[in-house]
Amino acid sequence: MHICKSFAKFLSFFVAFTFFGFAQELPPIVKYSQNVYSAGIQNWMIAQDANHFLFFANNEGLLEFNGSSWTLYPSPNETIMRSVRVVGNRIYTGCYMEFGYWTRQANNQLKYHSLSKKIKHRIKDDEQFWNILNYEQWIIFQSLDQIYIYDTKTTKFSIITPKNHILKAFEANSSLYFQVENEGLFEIENGKSKLVSNSPVILNNKIVAIFAIDAGLLLETQSNGFYTFIDAKFNPFFSDVDAQIASSSVYSCKQLSDKSFAIGTVSDGIFIISETGKLKYHISQNKGISNNTVLSLFEDIDKNLWIGLDNGINCINLQSPIRSYFDNTGFLGTVYTSLLYNDKLYIGTNQGLFYKNYDSEDSFQFIKGTKGQVWSIFEYQGTLFCGHDSGTFIIVNGSAKQIYASSGTWKFETVPGRKDLLLQGNYYGISVLQKINNQWTFRNKIEGFNYSSKYFEITNAHQIYVSHEYKGVFRFHLDNTFTKSSDFTTYKTPTKGKNASLIKFNNVIYYANKEGIYKLDESSKTFNKDRALSPVFGKDEYTSGKLIVDNSNKLWLFTKNYINYFTLSKLNNQLKIHAIPISSALTNSMLGYENITQLSNSTYLIGTTDGYYTININDLSFKNNSVSISGITINKLDQKSINCSVKDPGEFKHDENNVIINYTVPEYNKYIYTEYQYLLEGLQEKWSQWSAKTAANYKNLPPGDYVFKVRAKIANSTPENIATYSFTIKKPWYATNLAVIIYFVLGFLLAVYIHKTYKRYYRQKEQKLIEENNLLLEIAALESEQQLMKLKNEQLSSDMDTKNRELAVSTMSLIKKNELLALIKEDLKHTSVDNSNKSIKSVISTITKNISEEDTWTVFKEAFDNADNDFLKKVKQAHPSLTPNDLRLCAYLRLNLSSKEIAPLLNISVRSVEIKRYRLRKKMDLPHEQGLVEYILYI
Repeated sequence: MHICKSFAKFLSFFVAFTFFGFAQELPPIVKYSQNVYSAGIQNWMIAQDANHFLFFANNEGLLEFNGSSWTLYPSPNETIMRSVRVVGNRIYTGCYMEFGYWTRQANNQLKYHSLSKKIKHRIKDDEQFWNILNYEQWIIFQSLDQIYIYDTKTTKFSIITPKNHILKAFEANSSLYFQVENEGLFEIENGKSKLVSNSPVILNNKIVAIFAIDAGLLLETQSNGFYTFIDAKFNPFFSDVDAQIASSSVYSCKQLSDKSFAIGTVSDGIFIISETGKLKYHISQNKGISNNTVLSLFEDIDKNLWIGLDNGINCINLQSPIRSYFDNTGFLGTVYTSLLYNDKLYIGTNQGLFYKNYDSEDSFQFIKGTKGQVWSIFEYQGTLFCGHDSGTFIIVNGSAKQIYASSGTWKFETVPGRKDLLLQGNYYGISVLQKINNQWTFRNKIEGFNYSSKYFEITNAHQIYVSHEYKGVFRFHLDNTFTKSSDFTTYKTPTKGKNASLIKFNNVIYYANKEGIYKLDESSKTFNKDRALSPVFGKDEYTSGKLIVDNSNKLWLFTKNYINYFTLSKLNNQLKIHAIPISSALTNSMLGYENITQLSNSTYLIGTTDGYYTININDLSFKNNSVSISGITINKLDQKSINCSVKDPGEFKHDENNVIINYTVPEYNKYIYTEYQYLLEGLQEKWSQWSAKTAANYKNLPPGDYVFKVRAKIANSTPENIATYSFTIKKPWYATNLAVIIYFVLGFLLAVYIHKTYKRYYRQKEQKLIEENNLLLEIAALESEQQLMKLKNEQLSSDMDTKNRELAVSTMSLIKKNELLALIKEDLKHTSVDNSNKSIKSVISTITKNISEEDTWTVFKEAFDNADNDFLKKVKQAHPSLTPNDLRLCAYLRLNLSSKEIAPLLNISVRSVEIKRYRLRKKMDLPHEQGLVEYILYI
């Protein structure tokens, strides 16, 4: 068990030593995986054209990268592409049993032209073309069996066929060389091979690369390092990495523009050594690159080093002012703070506190006792303080002494007017450290304030301002003894905010959150939005409000696409903004915990989640790269896209109005952020917002003439050029000029026809109106006649009523007369008792004749029927059972006489009249709800 524990400790130490002992600050590395470029994993050779576009001989074919997009052109015979070389406007490639060149078409796509077909009968079976060289007008294609020399002027071939296999061909010192297995090193002269050397150095080593030096040649071998070849003699050229590359097998080698050498190995990544053999960088898979097998190397026009790997493509920005310290093991952890103190670089991480000698490749050493989260490192009066999750530590000679352990410590602040005191922000309030007898100790916690004090500042008036992420901004007053707080105030403005912070800069307190940057007015103790600084968070740029002040009085803050710092103007009190185009995605910093430390006048260290990187702001330079239009694509709705010419103005059909315009700046620096702005004249009036988009997509464009313009900038650089593309969306056939003329003629004819039709229509309508008016007049005449007839009828009816009334009156008069005669008759009867008076008898007889009721009724009946259209006859027909007395009653009721008026006419009582009326209803069989008089009047 003891042996196992010892072995575990040794293994842990070995792993830690491996990581820390060989860690170095490396230039930025841009990684492109197979998933990014969508081609084969292996990349055998690399080239670049005049437009700065890059080409890779890939397992799947020729792979092109323009800085924005990748395009794969499959091999002409579906075999692995082994070699690529750009010469002028041609891209020469070689693969299995095939070689030729590609040219750029008008639509910016590449088209292949085979050269090997012309000499197909001279190509050996199973040949693969591993290398392509260029010398003056000749292109050299090298396989393992033969060398094909193509004259671009005469288009003729000459072929060199050695007895044994060709290991590799080289170009150096304006000469062409090739190594033949077991034969030696040859040079090509006048199209023929000439032996240069068959030294054992050549016979026993595979040459990977040959370089020209002042006195001769420098050869890199696969396993035995470099050799010089001067005056026909070979001598070793020793370097710092001979032992390492001997065990890892060199596969590729490239001399860079600064005379240094990049050496790619099979199993240990890449070594970069100086011209004198000193190691500059060793970059392997565990230090940043994607794979340890380096198949190809290429330095582009911007001096970036491209690596074609066994699995992917990487680009190392050797000229970048940025150097990164990458920790993929997790031992160092996320860097939250750093400090350069006494020529030692201290790094505070979530794993503890580490340090090493500055500007050296020494390993980081862990300071015992600091295991855990380190929030801050602070130097004051020659003492180094560490704010830790466990409290406060003082660091002396690589060891830690804890002086406060009640809660975690965020930060430290000096006290105006008291050099012997320090304030520290803790998890639960603010406490005081005091220097007594040259020793710093914990003195007291400030009473009355217990909130977390991650960000706080103190003014000369002992006012303390605290920013709390979840509660906002506080202010309270500190008494003269620095023991108690009072006058506690919570600000409503500015509001709380995620990743907000507060700091003092140039004796002014600033607060930053997603709504902007606020400045404290000490006289009113209010925060006011700073109109000059707040726009830095515009265009959705806010990620964190973390504010940092460095030793040279610069105010730093981080946004989505930039690292910004503000400096005071030398001529006025205004702040000047400087933007470094490094996005938060690339910096990989912990949001809300971004940190930057000034290491020298212009060099800064920025902590990340997997290490840190340094940047020299004086070396930051952004050239104005030229933007170009890389592709024009059109398509009809739901149909396949069509690539169009980018050189000539486009002319598209009306239904080919979905246009995608791709543009690019061939910039390959990891930490350079290129922004684009475009405008489509004919559709837009203003330029678009600056963005990283490399394509503009327009859908359903109306017919018309358009000019597309695009420009690019890096950081605050001025756009170098404006790339333009003109195109026209044609009108549909039914909207052409001829169609318009036809429409005009048809319209004219239609107008004439419509005019005639309307004229006929209105004529007919006029005739119809006349007829209608005549008819209306006739109707009006008829209505007048009808009205007149109605009036006459009404008059007749009135006359009838009058006559009926007169008839009733005459009837009443007749009845009254009969009554009078009856009275006279009775009186005469009583007067002549004995009835002997003949004259009286005669009178009585005459009266009797004149008051005969039957005669009276007969007269009345005839008169009533004549006046009322035979009313009694109608009643008799309707009700045959009615008696003459019933008819008489009906006639009186028809005259609308009351029962009281009818009684004397019938010579009966009123009660008898009512009984007669009731019996009459019965005979007529009238319903209960129907009135008798109403019914009789209706007949």
